[in-house]
Amino acid sequence: MKHLWNLDDTFTFLNHGSFGAMPKAIIEKQHLLRLHIESQPVRHFQKELDELLDASRRKLASLVGASPEDLVFVPNATTGVNTVLASLNFSPGDEILVTDHIYNACNNAAIHVARKTGAKVVTAHVPFPLQSEEEVIDAVLGALTERTKLVLIDHVTSPTAVIFPVERIAAELASKGIDVMVDGAHAPGMIPLDLHKLGVAYYTGNCHKWLCAPKGSGFLYIREDKKKGIRPLVISHGANSTRTDKSFLHLEFDWTGTDDYTPYILVGDCIDFLGSLYPGGIGELMERNHRLAVAAKDLLCEAFECEPPCPDRMLGSMAAPPLLPLEEPIKAPSGISLDRVKEKLYDDYRIEVPIVSWPQAGRRLVRVSAQAYNTLSDYEYLARALREILSQRV
Repeated sequence: MKHLWNLDDTFTFLNHGSFGAMPKAIIEKQHLLRLHIESQPVRHFQKELDELLDASRRKLASLVGASPEDLVFVPNATTGVNTVLASLNFSPGDEILVTDHIYNACNNAAIHVARKTGAKVVTAHVPFPLQSEEEVIDAVLGALTERTKLVLIDHVTSPTAVIFPVERIAAELASKGIDVMVDGAHAPGMIPLDLHKLGVAYYTGNCHKWLCAPKGSGFLYIREDKKKGIRPLVISHGANSTRTDKSFLHLEFDWTGTDDYTPYILVGDCIDFLGSLYPGGIGELMERNHRLAVAAKDLLCEAFECEPPCPDRMLGSMAAPPLLPLEEPIKAPSGISLDRVKEKLYDDYRIEVPIVSWPQAGRRLVRVSAQAYNTLSDYEYLARALREILSQRV
C-alpha cells in the first residue's frame, strides 16, 4: 500500500510513530479545502467552520469511545497535557506523579508547572524490559503518597513503545480519589479505545500519528465532572460568548483565533480513509499492524539474541527491542548529539528508524513502527544493515 502515501521511495521508512505520514488522498483533500477557504474566508469561518468541526468530532468520538461533548481539538498531545496542567490548581507540596518512560516534553511541562506552584514532580521507576503489566502497576502504586494530586501517565510510551495498563491503574487510583491524566499520543489508530470505560479524568491523543491526519491535529478528552475547570491555553472570544447552541467548552476551544483549522476538519476523513483499507475496517488495520510489529520484534530479537522488550500483549504497532550496547553519541557540527548507528542507517542504507539510549537497561533500543505500507522485508533489511554496521567495528 506504499503507493497510497507520499513517502520517498528511496527510503525504508520504519518511523511512522514519530510524526506519522499523510496519505496522498488526504494531502489532496487538504489542498482543495484550503483553496475553498481562500475563495471566501469570511464564509468559511462564520458559516461553515462549526459544522465541519462538529462532523469531524463526531467521527473521532465514535472511534475513541467518547461523547462528542467530551472532546475538544488541540494541535497535539503536548498541548493537551499543558492545557490540563495549566488549568489545575496545584498548591505547595502537591505531587504530580509521572514515570521514567514519560515523553520528555510532557515531563518538562510538569516540571514547569511544579516550579510555578510549589508542587513537586515525583518519578516512578518502571523496569524495562518488562515481564508483565503488574510491574507497571506496582511501580505507580508504590510511588503514591498522601500528597499525590495527579498521575500523568503514557498509554503507549514513546521511547520504549510499551502499552501501559492505564485502565487498571485508573481503577486503583479512583478508590484513592486521585485523578489520572493520560498522554495517549500514540494510541488513536494504534489500539482500540473506549475513553468512557477507561475512567480517567483527562485523556489527550494525537491524530497526526496513527490516524495519519495533517500535522497539528490532536484532541483532549475531559470527563464530565472535570469540564468546568479546564480552559484553553489561549483565551479568546468564547470566554464571554452569549451563544446557547454550543457548550461553553466548545465555544472556548473551537475558536482560539484565526488559524488553519483544516487539520481538525480532516480527522474524520482520515478515519474513513484508514477504515477503507481492509474489509474489517480500522480494527483490522490495527490488528494487522500489531502482528507485523510483533513479527518485526521477534525477527530482530532472534537475529541479535536479545531479550524481548515486553509481552506481545503490551505492544501495539511499535516495538523497541534493546538490540545495541550503550555508546557515547557523536557530536554534529551544530552541537546536536547523534547516534552513530542511526546516522549510518540513514546515510548508507536509507533506513529511517529511531535509536533510543536507555541507560536503565544498559542498552540502546531500536524502535520500529508498523503501518499499512510496511512489510516484513523492511525489517529483514534493517537486520542485515545492522549486522553489517556492527561488523565494521571488529
